[in-house]
Amino acid sequence: MESNVSRIAINHDTKIFVAGHKGLVGSAVVRNLQGKGYNNIVTRTRQQLDLMDKSAVDVFYKEEQPTVVIDAAAKVGGIHANNIYPAEFIFDNLCIQNNLIDGAYRGGVQKFVFLGSSCIYPKMAPQPLKEEYLLTGALEPTNEWYAIAKIAGIKMCQAYRKQYGFDAISLMPTNLYGPGDNFDLQNSHVLPALIRKFHEAKANQDSTVTIWGTGTPKREFLYVDDMADASVFLMENYSDAEIVNVGTGEDVSIRELAELVQKTVGFTGELVFDASKPDGTPRKLMDVNRLASQGWKAGTALEAGVQQTYDWFLGNISLLRL
Repeated sequence: MESNVSRIAINHDTKIFVAGHKGLVGSAVVRNLQGKGYNNIVTRTRQQLDLMDKSAVDVFYKEEQPTVVIDAAAKVGGIHANNIYPAEFIFDNLCIQNNLIDGAYRGGVQKFVFLGSSCIYPKMAPQPLKEEYLLTGALEPTNEWYAIAKIAGIKMCQAYRKQYGFDAISLMPTNLYGPGDNFDLQNSHVLPALIRKFHEAKANQDSTVTIWGTGTPKREFLYVDDMADASVFLMENYSDAEIVNVGTGEDVSIRELAELVQKTVGFTGELVFDASKPDGTPRKLMDVNRLASQGWKAGTALEAGVQQTYDWFLGNISLLRL
């Protein structure tokens, strides 16, 4: 640990601002903090605080004076959204994180937790992805705008730590899923999209469900409440410039994932794989040894997590923008 960075003791009365608390990750972080007895959690909706407005963010920090910030605020989406809105993905994310990080330092925040993404790693990096592979090769072209913004956030945290002794840490989650996910077929990620596809196919009594690609690529999936637990654990226990991967360290093929979702939903028809559609990267798995060495590992098995996510989907289907 750098000698010029002063660590604080965090307790249940510590004032913690969770940015992006309405999103998939932010809402899970709030759940986790509350479950662990933290009783001084600050949140703001987009209507209450525009994170792209630097002066508004600075005023917020001055008035609220949080001790810790967990930054789960970002503009996110799948391949389709990243391809269509590259300008928003780089500009909005840079604005949000710049305002939050710089404002936190200038506003006297003592600990900053920045949440990135596994897409920061080079497209052709060796598997599993180790933290030191950052900036060693070209990015996946379909989401480089988002990835570059997140890399800039990591470097900003490291720069403020180096120059100012600001205790900012950066966590890189793998593919996340869970309650509160986005089930829009155009903009969602693969797991929630599959849940919706199979649910609608079952309701319509379709005989087949078509999946993009060959089904052979392998992906890692982390239940969002596990991600939240790791975020709070590292907030409490970690202080270093080095980024930390957060994942399960295990992956499944898209075919295996589709078969699991099919079984969970209860769809009895056939699976059809459309090999004319792109597969993407053959494999994307995180090396989680650094996280394990800190004393944390994921606790939710994929089968249980998919079941809980589908249960949430069924309970909230009337509220979703489907």
